[in-house]
Amino acid sequence: MAAQIDRVMAISEWEGRWQEGRIGFHQPHIHQMLKDNLDKVLCERQQVRFFFPLCGKAVDMKWLADMGHVIVGVEISEKAIKQFFEEHSLEYKEEPVAAIPEAKVFKSSDGRISLYQCDLYNFSSAIEGQFGGIWDRGSLVAINPCDRPKYATLIRSLMDKDCRYLLDTLEYNPELYKGPPFFVPEETVKGLYGDSCDIKLLQSRDVFEEKHKGWGIDSLIEKVFLLIPKATLN
Repeated sequence: MAAQIDRVMAISEWEGRWQEGRIGFHQPHIHQMLKDNLDKVLCERQQVRFFFPLCGKAVDMKWLADMGHVIVGVEISEKAIKQFFEEHSLEYKEEPVAAIPEAKVFKSSDGRISLYQCDLYNFSSAIEGQFGGIWDRGSLVAINPCDRPKYATLIRSLMDKDCRYLLDTLEYNPELYKGPPFFVPEETVKGLYGDSCDIKLLQSRDVFEEKHKGWGIDSLIEKVFLLIPKATLN
């Protein structure tokens, strides 16, 4: 972790990646580990309100909305948000966000999907309340390591008492690659959320591919954790 602690990416760098189409982090298919573990998030609940931090144009949002769930995402890139609606042929409207200067919210015509174009740390529960589900794929591993305590505080504030937070992480040798995506070991997850959440490792898999050799690494493990607010446990 010490190898990456000082690594900082500016918001403008992420916007630049979207503008230039350098979005290798985007997955064009529903994430398999979300599919595998969705029942543990839903717990037979219907119309769950899901939060997607740093949502990009994740196809998972459309998949969950089609099931009847409500989606709220936050993304810095307006291009990513517009591409999401356009690629799924969804009509949408664009509105200013009174509580966040210069922010916009893009809403699907059926009201099931609301994507906020703003700095994630300017978002709060005062804007959209709390959520029953969170899918964090590519968010915690993307934020600057020095911002993790601030990030965890925000996420905890967005969790309703019955929230199920599905967190996707990556593990590799951080001495070999500076990120992003950043190395997030299990002890970091426990350090950020252990005081407030019950944490369970649901799934772990080897996702190393030929393309990852370009990062300079020789192994890559993806893990998915389920976090539940301790206040809900008896």
